[in-house]
Amino acid sequence: MEEVTVQKELIGGYCNSLTQYSRFLTREVNIGDVPMGGLNPIRIQSMTTTDTMDTIGTVEQTIRMVNSGCEYVRITAPSIKEAENLANIKKELRYRGYHVPLVADIHFTPNAAESAARIVEKVRVNPGNYADKKKFENLEYTQQAYQAELDRIYKKFIPLVKICKEYGTAMRIGTNHGSLSDRIMSHYGDTPRGMVESAMEFIRMCEAQNYYNLVISMKASNTQVMVQAYRLLVETMVKEGMNYPLHLGVTEAGDGEDGRIKSAVGIGTLLEDGLGDTIRVSLTEDPEFEAPVAKAMAMRYEKRALAAPQTPDREQITIKNLPYNPYEYNRRVTTPVQHIGGHHHPIVMLDVSKENLKDPYFLTAVGYKYSAGLDKYNMADQACDLVYLGDALPSFSFPGNLKQIYNYQTWLNLKDKNNCHPLMSYTAYESAVVKDAQLNLVHIDASKAVDLSLFKDKDNVVLVLETSAEHGMAEQRAFFIQLLNDKIQLPVIIKRNYPDLNADDLMLYAATDLGALFTDGLGDGTWISAAETVDLSLVNSTSFGILQATRTRISKTEYISCPSCGRTLFDLQETTQLIRSRTDHLKGIKIGIMGCIVNGPGEMADADYGYVGTGPGKITLYRGKEVVKKNVNADRALDDLIDLIKEDGNWVYVS
Repeated sequence: MEEVTVQKELIGGYCNSLTQYSRFLTREVNIGDVPMGGLNPIRIQSMTTTDTMDTIGTVEQTIRMVNSGCEYVRITAPSIKEAENLANIKKELRYRGYHVPLVADIHFTPNAAESAARIVEKVRVNPGNYADKKKFENLEYTQQAYQAELDRIYKKFIPLVKICKEYGTAMRIGTNHGSLSDRIMSHYGDTPRGMVESAMEFIRMCEAQNYYNLVISMKASNTQVMVQAYRLLVETMVKEGMNYPLHLGVTEAGDGEDGRIKSAVGIGTLLEDGLGDTIRVSLTEDPEFEAPVAKAMAMRYEKRALAAPQTPDREQITIKNLPYNPYEYNRRVTTPVQHIGGHHHPIVMLDVSKENLKDPYFLTAVGYKYSAGLDKYNMADQACDLVYLGDALPSFSFPGNLKQIYNYQTWLNLKDKNNCHPLMSYTAYESAVVKDAQLNLVHIDASKAVDLSLFKDKDNVVLVLETSAEHGMAEQRAFFIQLLNDKIQLPVIIKRNYPDLNADDLMLYAATDLGALFTDGLGDGTWISAAETVDLSLVNSTSFGILQATRTRISKTEYISCPSCGRTLFDLQETTQLIRSRTDHLKGIKIGIMGCIVNGPGEMADADYGYVGTGPGKITLYRGKEVVKKNVNADRALDDLIDLIKEDGNWVYVS
């Protein structure tokens, strides 16, 4: 094996440090003239949505993608004819002066991969369906039979490895949670470990041929599964002396605000720990809109790498003394205070102190619609739970289930303290003679050492944990670790301030910073503070979106929608919006909308219902992984999907 300098054990188990930003150093892999990994910047890529046989259409879309920031462009090659046409696409791009490395996306067809590997700079293969199968069968193997299957796959896969080695072509071994083979599923289950082992089998085959020009990915639409799989991958690779570059992405993230938040939760959580060498943000939008989102995320870490390292007050944290399991989701155990913590879902808190507190209609932005005629509020699914008013006093009555939080001295002077509670500093709480019998919010600066014994066995205190550090997520995580080690079970609201960000960056940064903690089961509430130029409604929807993306609080319908590619059999954007327009009131239901049968059934993974293109103008409907109706005409497929949801008793009628 080519000599590589790789640590045999990482402090964080899956990263260099759990307290400071430090990028995990990977092997440099040459992809055309744009190398990845090593000391290179985090690379940006996306995938075309045109028919690969449409040479000019694909070339022109590729150019738009490059101009928007893509450094690699992936093109689907479902059969050998598309693979061979990559030569025409590449020739036309070079003629027009574009030398962007091209990546062939392969599923099921080794001959297409072998043809493409002679043409483009990189091929992507999926271990779950390259030489394996998925029929959702539960199989039993003896050790000998399992090895025989690996030998069969080896014979199919090695010709591609030899071609890549001969032509200097890179390869991405891309595991997808939704397309694990029946063999892997039967042996390891539908788990992050199964995803890792699926890739490791192929990596070991490559190394047996002394081929190391590899990039690895562990994609899933479930952000918890995705994060856990990448972490396990890094830990496993390091133990075996490997450090291949990582391609990060959340599959089927969706579109608009939801797609951006979900992508940032999954990708950002890993970037925070220094993992990731290339990003693909998968949105159900034209691919040129993906690169700017990925660039905004990547640039944050380019800047952070140049900053001086932090030195937290707390001792260095290692994987050996980490009091929670980063490879498995478990919510931190807390004692509930009112409706915060314990078994209650995480709450959303917002700052309304700068709003017009003479006008009850402003509360519409945070989920409470006021009716003057009836003098009452109608509460939406995304209605926040607490509002901070600081020292400002409203001139109208707030909804009865919306708690008001005031600065301590203002709260002390309130004549009517019903549904009103104080926020105070640590020192103010320590010296306060009068406290609220029900709920006291105590502000904690994550950078300061505090005596947590002050809060031991308190049943009316919730901590508000804030940070101003550049790598604030790690600083807040360190505080949670202290709470766990000291067995302090107070609920914690995670607060982050973004006074200088626009709305787009706010969504990405907040989803990363808070999402990374919620993904590990840390946190009982969110409090995002934004610039006055950012709409309060967006701050509210972002807060709920983060909780939805981390699967810690479901407040709306979830759409698992693929980003479209040359295999797509219908207008995915238009169809997604149409389905959303008729089903977005079905709180907690997950609907998969897949453009083709290649990845559809698998990539929907844990969706409740599936809408999958199976031919021109034909749709197949799924209940979970079960086919319910095949080849339905597209013009009535949505009605049939709704009928199926109604039949299951999951339809909610809108009054």
